[in-house]
Amino acid sequence: MAQKGARSQKDTGPQKGIRCFVAVDLPDSMRDQIAKVQREIDLPGVRLVKPGLIHITLKFLGDVPLSKVDRVAEALRGVKRPAFTAKVGGIGAFPGRSIRVVWIGVEGEFEELFRAVEAALIPLGFEREGRKYTSHATIARVGRPSPETTSLLASKLDPFREIDLGEFRAEEFLLKKSTLTPGGPIYEDIAAFPLSSP
Repeated sequence: MAQKGARSQKDTGPQKGIRCFVAVDLPDSMRDQIAKVQREIDLPGVRLVKPGLIHITLKFLGDVPLSKVDRVAEALRGVKRPAFTAKVGGIGAFPGRSIRVVWIGVEGEFEELFRAVEAALIPLGFEREGRKYTSHATIARVGRPSPETTSLLASKLDPFREIDLGEFRAEEFLLKKSTLTPGGPIYEDIAAFPLSSP
């Protein structure tokens, strides 16, 4: 489970870097609603994302050397974007013919925030994304897609294609640490960056 509010950068082992990403968290109330949808698609071969870990990724950084983490945080502190209202709803999947990822859509100024984050990190050697940014929150993954799994999963998703989970106010974004374990990833917040009030 994600350790909310953790800001520690302590090294927990012999590794020389930590796996990091930049994200916006969803409110717990929305995660609870998503959990209800997840129960309907809990099928063999489908790995559900733990509700407490569901987030909107802005940029995945990969393994960042420990000596560089503070510089990343300092660069992100320089991102100046206003807080905004985000709308959450609509279920979809990547790709359509052989589902590997199930996501819930989010609308708002996420692309603008992504661009600002990316611009801040390019001077530190992080490359631009090769694909167009699409804001979403992953809620499930399929390890080994098959026609049967895709067909059954698609039918389970149909009733939720137009689901509306409402709105929330995006007031900060986060630099997160991801630790991969046999039981799934563990996320910890390294630093939080407030978005300015209008």
